[in-house]
Amino acid sequence: MHPVAITASETEVMGVNDRAQLATAEAAMQERLRLAAMREGATLVAPETVFLSHDTRLSRDVAVEPHVVFGPGVTVEEGAEIKAFSHLEGAHVGKDARIGPYARLRPGADIGEDAHIGNFVEVKKTRVGRGAKANHLAYIGDATVGAGVNIGAGAVTCNYDGVNKHETLIGDKAFIGTNASLVAPVRVGEGAYVATGSVITEDVPDDALALARSRQVVKEGWAKRRRDQAGAKP
Repeated sequence: MHPVAITASETEVMGVNDRAQLATAEAAMQERLRLAAMREGATLVAPETVFLSHDTRLSRDVAVEPHVVFGPGVTVEEGAEIKAFSHLEGAHVGKDARIGPYARLRPGADIGEDAHIGNFVEVKKTRVGRGAKANHLAYIGDATVGAGVNIGAGAVTCNYDGVNKHETLIGDKAFIGTNASLVAPVRVGEGAYVATGSVITEDVPDDALALARSRQVVKEGWAKRRRDQAGAKP
């Protein structure tokens, strides 16, 4: 048998013997993945700042802003926009959806077509329906969110009781007000409205208003009396 010589690039045969060489190999792989994504039709605004996994799937006309991290198991459909400083792992992003900036999609996040997941919103093991919006400061976990739902700032699905996880169901076109807490297991019906600041522990029927907060009490002059007492000398 005659000896055979094979010509290969340096990156194909580089050794990894320490952490520094591992970082060098990772940089080479990232460069290759970024180039492949752009050649397949995705836009990476600042490719050197975007980190991809070996199985990241970016469809044509996906736009990725700077400083985005794709963990394993992410698929992004055509026309979706991933805005800066977002982190995605084990997630599916539908056509024309918008993610971020500063959004986190954890495993099991399934974002529907034209849905919006905004800044400082975390989604985990949740199906978000077409056109639904959670634009800022919310946590949605172990839930099903219907089409056209609006989730206000500070809204939370309280999915964990310390032992088990429970599911929250939100019907189509429901409105979840700012700082509402949905204590799972619970269902909010289609077209229902959860008032701002409410803690919801029971199912809300379709088209109903759920209001679960104390009535405001105003005590005239209390603040001034308190200041006067605190400043009074013995």
